[in-house]
Amino acid sequence: MLRVSNRIGWLEGIIEAVHDGILVIDKNGIVQLINEEYTNITGVKKEQIIGKPLLDIRPGALLPTVVKTGKSLEGVFRKEKDFEYVVDMAPIYDQNEIIGGVSVCKSVSEVYQLSLELKKNKRRVNQLENAIGRIHQVKYTFSNMIGNNARFKKIIHQAKKIAPTNLNVLITGESGTGKELFSQAIHHASSRKSYPFVPVNCAAIPTALLESELFGYEEGAFTNSKKDGKVGLFELANKGTLFLDEIGDMPMDLQAKLLRVLQEGTFRKIGGLTEQQIDVRIIAATNKDLLHMVKKERFRDDLYYRINTVHLEVPPLRKRKDDIPKFVTSIIKNQSYHTEIRIEDEVMNTLMQYDWPGNIRELKNTIHYAINMSDCNVITFENLPETIKRSFQHISSKSHSHHTLEELLRETERKAILEVLQETGVSVEEKKAAAKKLGISLASLYNKMSKLQIKL
Repeated sequence: MLRVSNRIGWLEGIIEAVHDGILVIDKNGIVQLINEEYTNITGVKKEQIIGKPLLDIRPGALLPTVVKTGKSLEGVFRKEKDFEYVVDMAPIYDQNEIIGGVSVCKSVSEVYQLSLELKKNKRRVNQLENAIGRIHQVKYTFSNMIGNNARFKKIIHQAKKIAPTNLNVLITGESGTGKELFSQAIHHASSRKSYPFVPVNCAAIPTALLESELFGYEEGAFTNSKKDGKVGLFELANKGTLFLDEIGDMPMDLQAKLLRVLQEGTFRKIGGLTEQQIDVRIIAATNKDLLHMVKKERFRDDLYYRINTVHLEVPPLRKRKDDIPKFVTSIIKNQSYHTEIRIEDEVMNTLMQYDWPGNIRELKNTIHYAINMSDCNVITFENLPETIKRSFQHISSKSHSHHTLEELLRETERKAILEVLQETGVSVEEKKAAAKKLGISLASLYNKMSKLQIKL
């Protein structure tokens, strides 16, 4: 145990170490203690005030009143000669009895600097809140996935397996196949779903701006930079998921910086001096052949293997035409039309034969267009967009000019069987699945394959 004299010495040492001005009085208003910082702020030296009544040295001092009333005061502005400062005051208790009071003061200049810092931090918080408010909110989950196509269902199964992990994911596929849908569903099924999902299209942002968008910048980092700097998308995505769409369009120099972030888990703002820790899962997507780009030295091989921990290849719509009727039904249902929309068989046949270079996005636009062109809630061939009608009419006229009806039927049947077999596979069990999809028996499938000379 420390002796009383030693304890007092310790307390005085602690008070001297405090960067605020400290003054202590007893219950009679006699000054017992001040520290060096109090002298610096107020100009009053120890020999001028210690052992004397506070009101004699500081007329109008409120601390004696605080001792009498037991009520604390905060933010009291004081000015003595050329010294300006702000004081907080509180009574000192010992076993529920007031035995004195303490003043804690800061110079006005320090308060001003703190006020500026507080305002800056408030602006930063507002900036973050506004930025987060603009973040694309996740609205797609695995329950929004449409289709029973075998290849598509296999990819969904893979995505569900890796969603709860922290593995980086590369999603490839043609434009309009639903790559962002997969990225959102993976985020929603992960432990990060309570944190931000931040999408950025690397192809839509000018190269000169992409670095500042990703990493942000400090105030004054460059000419015309914002006064308070900028919060980068990596910082916004902390604890969550950053979706880098069209990553194949990212410039090489920025690829190197991205790789460093993925390796080190830190980043530095443009113009910044300190590294910031970051915990972000990367889901990247592209419609380009990244491996080919690596061979051509247009994409970093080390970055490719870093983001390609899990690879999901979303098939184009022409490879899963058996899902088109489900898509059409879903599109019409989600539009919430007041009357029932009916599609003529000719239209559905056309939709099934068309190759959909724009994939699901093109199919959605086609259905919306056709519905708006329809006059009687029935979609006919004439309601389809001109590009599709011309394509179909060209194929149809070409076919009719060279083939009999029997030949057309044989070719259509042959094509349908081949498409289904490509989806299911050609083992005995897979052929059973193909027969089921086609609505025929396995024996009938073998007979048709023989008759149509289908050899796999």
